[in-house]
Amino acid sequence: MAKAKRYHVKDLRLASEGKRRILWADNDMPVLAQIRRQFAKQKPLAGNRMSACLHITAETANLARTLKAGGADLVLCASNPLSTQDDVAASLAKDFGIKVYSIKGEDRKTYYAHIASACKHRPSVTMDDGADLVNALHTDLARYASGVIASMEETTTGVIRLRAMDAAGVLKFPVIAVNDAATKHLFDNRYGTGQSTIDGIIRATDILLAGKNVVVIGYGWCGRGVSTRARGAGANVIICEVNPIRALEAVMDGFRVMPTRQAARIGDLFVTVTGDIHILDTDHFKLMKDGAIVCNSGHFNVELNLPALKKLSKKVNRGVRNMVDEYVLRNGRRIFVLAEGRLVNLACAEGHPASVMDMSFATQALTTEYVIKNAGKLTPNVHDVPARIDNRVATLKLKSMGIKIDRLTDEQTEYLSSFEMGT
Repeated sequence: MAKAKRYHVKDLRLASEGKRRILWADNDMPVLAQIRRQFAKQKPLAGNRMSACLHITAETANLARTLKAGGADLVLCASNPLSTQDDVAASLAKDFGIKVYSIKGEDRKTYYAHIASACKHRPSVTMDDGADLVNALHTDLARYASGVIASMEETTTGVIRLRAMDAAGVLKFPVIAVNDAATKHLFDNRYGTGQSTIDGIIRATDILLAGKNVVVIGYGWCGRGVSTRARGAGANVIICEVNPIRALEAVMDGFRVMPTRQAARIGDLFVTVTGDIHILDTDHFKLMKDGAIVCNSGHFNVELNLPALKKLSKKVNRGVRNMVDEYVLRNGRRIFVLAEGRLVNLACAEGHPASVMDMSFATQALTTEYVIKNAGKLTPNVHDVPARIDNRVATLKLKSMGIKIDRLTDEQTEYLSSFEMGT
């Protein structure tokens, strides 16, 4: 990568298609567009260098445009080697003048070189999808962390990592858990991940879900979304959980619940959405039927123990379909792995629909404004998004949909804040 280059993308000639996709997504992101117009007038991010490690998609591009409109000097890099849309990356560099370092399918060395480029930007604000950027700023590239006033984290997996860092007392700067905002996880994780995961699976395999035994491992908000949409397509959905509350909820939502080892014997399709390691492991692979399909919609590919699966296999046939690898076990049974175990919704499809990312990225943008206004006032811990930002985004989204809701009367407001009145 040439040192003087302000970008590293696959091919700038892809930019025209990328721009069309960015503007198409923008049509379905009215809340973010409104914030971008406001930012363009007020410049609340002026004077700040930002580094963002995100999935480089058409929707993310519109967030980048918003941050730039607000005055930020922005660098973008990929948060996953397979999630980049190369035409979008090209357009960001060519048409929108944003420094972007991201190529779909980049190897590990290039991936971390791109993260290093984002760190060397010496950001005052960072934005993460999985905490790889923040991790780099706390380890190998800690010398670039001194000027960071705050960071935002977009994923469940990233928040788990950051809360562990917080508990260990090693966080160098405040982090806002954007993933935990109501306008993010209740919608993006449930409706976005739910739809885009099923979309990715179908694009990769062309299977009919109706009548299949679909095993969803993890019943958090992402798991809820995947399960509901698989059931809507006619699948027989089985939930595997370690959390008794979530397992009980899945039962009462009408799903079958059982241990993963039991489900491994009968599943046709397996989807992991836990944020943990080796969710599908040697013991499970040994039990799976011939032709079982496994994929992951959690952030990192560690949810599937693919090295263990390779050890069980006598050969691996790469690319039997686009983004599908066939592992042939020693007993002749086959297991198909989608997207090398990486995010199936982004590697095999286009990620979340723009409409739901409108809320997530509006929350990101307003939280960026918030941390800059409150520079020096937040402790180096993991913080929640202020409720007023959540409420503002939800209100704007409803308005953009032409939906009105009731408002409390003065009498009702007073009643809710009093204790004197009884039955």
